[in-house]
Amino acid sequence: MSNRLAGATSPYLLQHADNPVDWWEWGEEAFAEARERGVPVLVSVGYAACHWCHVMAHESFEDEETAAQMNAGFVCVKVDREERPDVDSVYMTATQALTGHGGWPMTVFTTPDGAPFYCGTYFPPRPHPQMPAFRQVLSAVSEAWATRREELEHAGTRIVEGISSRLDLGTPTPLSADLLDQAVARLADDADRRHGGFGGAPKFPPSMLLEFLLRAHARRGDQNTLGMAVHTAEAMARGGIYDQLAGGFARYAVDAGWVVPHFEKMLYDNALLLRVYSHLWRATGLDWARRVADETAGFLLRDLGTPEGGFASALDADTDGVEGLTYVWTPEQLVEVLGDDDGAWAAEVFTVTRSGTFEHGASTLQLLRDPDDADRLARVRAALAGARSRRPQPARDDKAVTAWNGLAIAALADHGALTGDAELVAAARRAAELLHDVHWVDGRLRRASRDGAVGAHAGVLEDYGDLAEGLLALHAATAEGRWLSWAGELLDVVATQFVAADGRWHDTAADAEALVHRPFDPADGPTPAGIAAAAGALVGYAALAGAPDHRARAEEALASLARLVGQAPRAAGWAAAVGEALLAGPLEVAVSGPAGAERNALAAAARASTSPGAVVVAGEPDEPGVPLLAQRPVVGGRPAAYVCRGFVCSAPVTDVSALSAAMTGPAS
Repeated sequence: MSNRLAGATSPYLLQHADNPVDWWEWGEEAFAEARERGVPVLVSVGYAACHWCHVMAHESFEDEETAAQMNAGFVCVKVDREERPDVDSVYMTATQALTGHGGWPMTVFTTPDGAPFYCGTYFPPRPHPQMPAFRQVLSAVSEAWATRREELEHAGTRIVEGISSRLDLGTPTPLSADLLDQAVARLADDADRRHGGFGGAPKFPPSMLLEFLLRAHARRGDQNTLGMAVHTAEAMARGGIYDQLAGGFARYAVDAGWVVPHFEKMLYDNALLLRVYSHLWRATGLDWARRVADETAGFLLRDLGTPEGGFASALDADTDGVEGLTYVWTPEQLVEVLGDDDGAWAAEVFTVTRSGTFEHGASTLQLLRDPDDADRLARVRAALAGARSRRPQPARDDKAVTAWNGLAIAALADHGALTGDAELVAAARRAAELLHDVHWVDGRLRRASRDGAVGAHAGVLEDYGDLAEGLLALHAATAEGRWLSWAGELLDVVATQFVAADGRWHDTAADAEALVHRPFDPADGPTPAGIAAAAGALVGYAALAGAPDHRARAEEALASLARLVGQAPRAAGWAAAVGEALLAGPLEVAVSGPAGAERNALAAAARASTSPGAVVVAGEPDEPGVPLLAQRPVVGGRPAAYVCRGFVCSAPVTDVSALSAAMTGPAS
């Protein structure tokens, strides 16, 4: 028998549709039911690829006795944090404030008006020394509600007041070179010199920080800044967090050395990392960086592409309830697939040991060095990938989230333009068309769709910022005016709905559903903070459209984040990266002329520039809807490149060497 979640569009909610728990989706109806019954609300938040969410579901939500206790004492609401990041943000802030930590599954008890009064994360079915059993928690909350309801309601009010106070970001200050240098120095202090990355275990891919370091190196020119980026990127690419057979990165490593991943693969991580490795290859020419970028792009298209043209959210951490089942190997399994000689060779190359690097004698695959025999490696990888494809596979969360598809569009368009891979640019275009046709409803974005049907939840700030970023990269790769035009519409909505009259930014629109607190988080998470994403898009739009007002808005947004950038750069990598683009101009290059080898050569030279935030468009002179090509004629019958910085332009050039000189020198 199914519960109310049977009609949900979220794959995570559908995973709970057969629970004996009488789940409600988030909405006023659930809270009205709680008011009518006079009981608290139990809000359970997670996502489809979350390992411990599955564990708690199997242990507690599928248990008849536990479900009966939940149904009797509470109105139970199940939330997909990926569809409702606003709800997740509000209650995660409360959970972290009350417990000092956060994570998923998140378990929050609220009043019938939504005010949280008790918060936690995973609760086991039986008590542990430091953790009560879930049913003990249910009993304690029910008893407290029955005997001390007024006290709990007062606590909820105080908690809402506490989480509603905004973080003091200090006096707005322009992001100067000195401030960004300070951020680099702080990152150097936190860098793990042995394993790469920043801080200790668990290790998450620091995508935004790597992009910042690459941009900072382009300005500073010092090898220490570049070295931090290269060391971390190579350690991840050679470790178990990277899929050595088929490409793509897992969510994080549980250890400091990137050996054992938490096996879910997220669209947002891989989109961000594709762009990082592409830019790292551009800056260094390192073969392994290009390989990882190509393989990650292949993973996006092959494993996350949807029939509608978008990209699915994630692959699960578990396979048949076992984490890592699809991915890990023993020496015996390698021999079984490859034979004795190749099996023993593969075990050495991929660090598959007798004792195992994971669990039960199995190992993740690492490629700590490139073997001398590249052909043998390719043959072995193909054979193992084929064998692995016949194993049980992890489930896929196939909803298409606007923001993360925007990140994928940016990465694919960027890498496709840089490498001349038209298939990647075409994939970016298909995803943009899906978002425009399905997610863009009455001039506003929706958060997600599934199977081509749009969901009901409104887009949040990161949806607008990340999608605008992707559309600008697609415009630059294709010289199609429609993408720049739509990006401008998105940024107009940002200005009217997400920035208040007093200049304060918010993560939800002014006319969005009112929660107990209107969230705003200036810090990066696994994706850029909404304000930083919007600022980056504003900078790019200003350069591509010749729009100084947009640049001014970006400068104001970034100035409000200056203290965070200088003092806690690990939380503000994308803001710092956008700051580097502002300092660099950013560089604008228009390559104008008929299609052909000459224009292609100029465009390739322009796209090879590592100048932070550079925008390059190549197309016919005066192409409609492409401001960068307006009044930019050919010169002497040949395609010409026009180089500008900050609305100041150099004389046009017609050969690659002159273009390279113009891009590295000041505008004149």
